[in-house]
Amino acid sequence: MNSAGNFNRKSSSRGVYCLFAFLVVFGFLLPLKVPAQDSRDGSSFTASLLNIEAPVNETFRYQATLTNNSDQARIYQLSAEMPEGWRVAFKARGSQITSLNVEPGRTESLTIEIRPAYGAAPSTYPVPVQARAANETLSLDLEAVIEGSHEMELTTPTGRLSGEITEGEKAEILLQVKNTGSLALNDITFSSQTPPNWQATFSPAEIQQLDPGETMDVIAMLSVPDKTLAGDYVSKFTAKNAPSTSTATFRMTVKTSMLSGWVGILVILLAIGFVFYLIRKFGRR
Repeated sequence: MNSAGNFNRKSSSRGVYCLFAFLVVFGFLLPLKVPAQDSRDGSSFTASLLNIEAPVNETFRYQATLTNNSDQARIYQLSAEMPEGWRVAFKARGSQITSLNVEPGRTESLTIEIRPAYGAAPSTYPVPVQARAANETLSLDLEAVIEGSHEMELTTPTGRLSGEITEGEKAEILLQVKNTGSLALNDITFSSQTPPNWQATFSPAEIQQLDPGETMDVIAMLSVPDKTLAGDYVSKFTAKNAPSTSTATFRMTVKTSMLSGWVGILVILLAIGFVFYLIRKFGRR
């Protein structure tokens, strides 16, 4: 009785082990057959580079090939799943396209151009691209890696870079520095190039940190010395930190003061009077 029971238990154990082994083998083999359904005839969609790293203001260009290994021509519709604000363009044979006709057994080259959204944060962005024909869909998984950038712009709130001043006076010029990059700007300092004997000071003299997209006003106090001749003069104001710099060229028109004008007129009148006096005095002889 015990032998029969042991035999039955061993048989049951073998059956469980066989069933388990079958499920394991079947479970591994089944997924291996799924990818073959993407292209039954061996057609392919590939790229020489799948991952490109560049600044946010540049265009990412991927060189791809589309191969039709079927026995008939196929028209592939091209599309891409883009992050919000991004743009994509497909180019082949010198033209921008949305679909591509590939003859049987032929391979066509195309360029995929991806333009990131303005101000996209530094990160890795997946860009799935697909080529769809009537009977199949070929996929290509691209990646665009946005580099961080240090960029700034120095200008005025209105964009106007000119003004007027009277000799011997001071003028406040409102400047504006903006972080146009994707990384924070630290330790921004200011400097100037002015005509001889002119002076410029800045308030604040330094910006400790300016985050991406932020703007800060800076006052440049420009001093013009006395007896400066009337005319147009150019001054250059520069904002700078270790990785970036920006310069604004400002044209200042100098006018003479009213007092200087009256003094000049008086000098001219005195000169004319003195000449007239000499003529009358020596003209009698």
